[in-house]
Amino acid sequence: MPRQSVAAILTDVVDYETIIGLEVHAQLLTKSKMFCSCSADYASSPPNTHVCPICLAMPGVLPTINQKAIEYTVMTALALNCTIAEHAKFDRKNYPYPDLMKGYQISQYDAPMGQHGWLTIDINGTKKKLGITRVHLEEDTAKLTHRTTPEGESYSLVDVNRAGVPLMEIVGEPDITSPEEARQYLMKLRTILQYLGVSTGNMEEGSFRCDANISIRPAGTTDYLAKVEVKNMNSFKAVYRALDYEAERQRQELNEGRKLHQETRGWVEEKGITVSQRSKEYAHDYRYFPEPDLPPLVFNKAWVEQIRSGLPELPDVRRDRFMSQYGLPAYDADLLVDSKAMANYLEECAKLMADSSNGANLHKRAKTTSNWLLGDFSRMLNATNTKIEETKVTPKHLVEMLDLIDKGTLSGPAAKATFENMFLSGKTASDIVAEKGLSQISDSSEIEKVVAEVIASNSQAVSDFEAGKQQAVAFLIGQVMKATKGRANPSLAKDILLDKLGGKQNA
Repeated sequence: MPRQSVAAILTDVVDYETIIGLEVHAQLLTKSKMFCSCSADYASSPPNTHVCPICLAMPGVLPTINQKAIEYTVMTALALNCTIAEHAKFDRKNYPYPDLMKGYQISQYDAPMGQHGWLTIDINGTKKKLGITRVHLEEDTAKLTHRTTPEGESYSLVDVNRAGVPLMEIVGEPDITSPEEARQYLMKLRTILQYLGVSTGNMEEGSFRCDANISIRPAGTTDYLAKVEVKNMNSFKAVYRALDYEAERQRQELNEGRKLHQETRGWVEEKGITVSQRSKEYAHDYRYFPEPDLPPLVFNKAWVEQIRSGLPELPDVRRDRFMSQYGLPAYDADLLVDSKAMANYLEECAKLMADSSNGANLHKRAKTTSNWLLGDFSRMLNATNTKIEETKVTPKHLVEMLDLIDKGTLSGPAAKATFENMFLSGKTASDIVAEKGLSQISDSSEIEKVVAEVIASNSQAVSDFEAGKQQAVAFLIGQVMKATKGRANPSLAKDILLDKLGGKQNA
């Protein structure tokens, strides 16, 4: 049977599937730029202060290759399961943009360093392998700042500090079928780069940038409709929203009888829409040709294997180890490993716990530590916009607090108050407990006095208990905890309360 054309199928099918391919650019954490000795740490510097004749494209200058950038790119390609080429080269990519000082960009065209790789993401508990087409290296462009005068005239300022910074491009296969998969892919890729130490992966600062190619097609077919490139997305949330909007826009265009066009569209965050920027009916003629001023790259297999053997433990392997070594559930391990710094923090806590008398209960203590890191700790980090690397609560301080909880010195509510104070002040739990009088009350006579007062002042709850309503006990215990500011030993308080009510046998 001959294959039906897309046009014919569209008249019968209204169910479309989304196809997405991502192109990611990541600035590399080298000390100098890609082809000159200027510092690559330009972000907080005044405009046009990290420049030289090479990155300014003065006549007669010659570029030299940054070896560390080559190593970082090969490291990344290996971590993404790519095949490393025996030979690679740099090419001139010609296009006349004002942020391109030379009038061309030194990039790689038909001979990239790494090809045919993949990474995996987890979607609703199911692993999905997403292909990596290529990993190659190029130089970043200058930065344009657009201004408008009070009279309405527009102009642009050029900052050359960024020009020439090593920029690694990772091109993904069109294997992604939803905005959520795209978000998970980017988060996983950023985590890998951070574990390798080759890039900060910060989208907000522009060191990790993403362009997306998205199209739809009738479900069950292999024909693509017009491909749309989406730009100007500077967060994972923006990528999700832009692709979600664009997929729906394309469906609506077809359902209303309009034709889709191949084009570039920009994401407008404030309005939550994409807008057309330029048509791409025909591929841009970049007139690639080999860069004549740079030698070809030859990768010795022994050198590649040396880099492979030096790769750090990557997220998937660390996740599995957290589950086996610390007994953490998959949910906790996934969340912790997503942040290298958070995972490092837990590892340091685990080492301190293993070195103490609590080492025998390592799995239980690791889970407790995970609960704090993913709960109150993350809440305070988000509320204060603080990175865990910058927190005043050291792993030693957190482990000491957990020891106080285990010993019964701190109750649950008091521990929360203590931790918040630790986070804000940098003091230890022991110092805060002593200063604030937060130690747990385990003196029976002291608790008995509070229980007697609670029973006397809550006659309705007592009557409810006597009528067989066991939920009244929780209310009365809550009142005891409130009266003691969370310091009463909850188990002891419950026993004393039930004894006073004569209902211990009913609890």
